[in-house]
Amino acid sequence: MNIIVAKDAGYCFGVRDAVKMAYEAADAYGEVYMLGHIVHNERVVGDLEKAGAKVVDSLDEVPVNKPILFRAHGTSPDLWNAATEKKLNVVDATCPLVTEIHEEFRKMEAEKRQLIIIGDHGHDEVIGIASQVADPIVISSVAEARKLGRMKKAGVVSQSTQMIENVQSIVNELMTRVFDLKFVNTICYPTRRNHQQIKQLAENCDLMIVIGSFTSANSKRLTQLALERNPYSYQVSEASELKTEWFSDSVKTVGISAGASTPDEIIQTVIDRVQEIGQITEKETVYE
Repeated sequence: MNIIVAKDAGYCFGVRDAVKMAYEAADAYGEVYMLGHIVHNERVVGDLEKAGAKVVDSLDEVPVNKPILFRAHGTSPDLWNAATEKKLNVVDATCPLVTEIHEEFRKMEAEKRQLIIIGDHGHDEVIGIASQVADPIVISSVAEARKLGRMKKAGVVSQSTQMIENVQSIVNELMTRVFDLKFVNTICYPTRRNHQQIKQLAENCDLMIVIGSFTSANSKRLTQLALERNPYSYQVSEASELKTEWFSDSVKTVGISAGASTPDEIIQTVIDRVQEIGQITEKETVYE
């Protein structure tokens, strides 16, 4: 049995940098505060809490002389202004690619377009994008796009971790409803790479394992992409969830990928457990 691991499995650079900044701030100040969890991964959140990263509901809960970390997902202008007025020490961990989405969306607003976000309702990143402009529309599916009326001018961006198939189908629908449609493809390149790798791995491997929290939207998307191509695809949040019955004698190749909020150490423990189940002695292959 061989193991092939997607090269871009796990932390994207935005999440990796944000987690690193949280640890550094906690070490420097004893504590760092955040409005919500830094990533959708229970292990990472627990480890950060032990290091001094605390989650609060409002800026009023941040003690004097302690930093507030604005997460990779993006933060509303109102919160930035409030933090400035309170003279809080802000650690800006916003992903640069998310910042680019904000900038593009504000440009579209200046062009007086109806503003549309393709993304998951209620997701932190989508909330952050929506907060940059007045009265945006959020749609997550073609069915929702079909409910929209006709428009003269519209501008569209997407949540950075959307599947390109979903975005393409929604944009195609919008093209039938909007006379002047401007679309900027804001799916981030780490997402595009990881999605492409898992599609190919799922088609070429007998068994596919996706590692990620079940609260992570991007991990669930990877699982969906794998299942569409290989019915023997499973999502686990940690090594203990692997089942030996998945690894039948007919399984010669196991593909492994992971969501953008999955740390390296969890990926490695899953690899180690697969090697143990399959009695594999050779090192895993990296799929690029």
